[in-house]
Amino acid sequence: MDDELLTVRDVMIWLKVGRTTVYDLIRTHRLPSLTIGRNRRIPAAGVRAYLASRLEYERAA
Repeated sequence: MDDELLTVRDVMIWLKVGRTTVYDLIRTHRLPSLTIGRNRRIPAAGVRAYLASRLEYERAA
């Protein structure tokens, strides 16, 4: 489901990174997110797009 919204913890587990890294990616607009109430949510499609851009960057290097 492309419109699935993930929590920060979900993204941490998926990318195998820490909480600070996820929030840094959000802060620098490399990872899209939205706030619902007091909760931060990240679209799964946004995580996939971030991974695709990183893979493309790594291939070009």
